Amino acid sequence: MSEGLKGSCDEGSLGECAACGKETELFELPGREENFCDECSADIATSILLSTEIDEATRTGAETSGLVAEFLQLGRRLLSRAQL
Repeated sequence: MSEGLKGSCDEGSLGECAACGKETELFELPGREENFCDECSADIATSILLSTEIDEATRTGAETSGLVAEFLQLGRRLLSRAQL
């Protein structure tokens, strides 16, 4: 098993991505039960980080519009991929 920034992947672990449904090599994200393809795992990991940053910016009264725009873009990309 290899470890990386996106979690882990069993060599040759194929299955259906929990987000987009594509049959491909799957990756685990820490703290998540679902397995995702490379593209979805990257977007989901990024959305988790953005969500944390948005919460912190909101808490401190900082500007959030750029972070929210990026979060929405990620959501659209995931939705688009899931509808293919």
